[in-house]
Amino acid sequence: MRFINIFTLVLVIVGGLNWGLVGLFSFDLVAAIFGVGSELARIVYILVGLSAAWQIIPLFSVMGSGEFAAGQNQ
Repeated sequence: MRFINIFTLVLVIVGGLNWGLVGLFSFDLVAAIFGVGSELARIVYILVGLSAAWQIIPLFSVMGSGEFAAGQNQ
């Protein structure tokens, strides 16, 4: 896996965990760390969103290679 894929996957996981905290406890960890509405928090949100978009590429790659379909037959 290339560095960019690992980095974006980590950011997607961080974003998912943050949304879990927001949903469960109404607690936004990113805003708590960087400040509500701060430029740094906004940059983190943008990077998480771009990372999610980037992770679509490996998803389609796996789906196109047949690995995804092969796993469903078990």
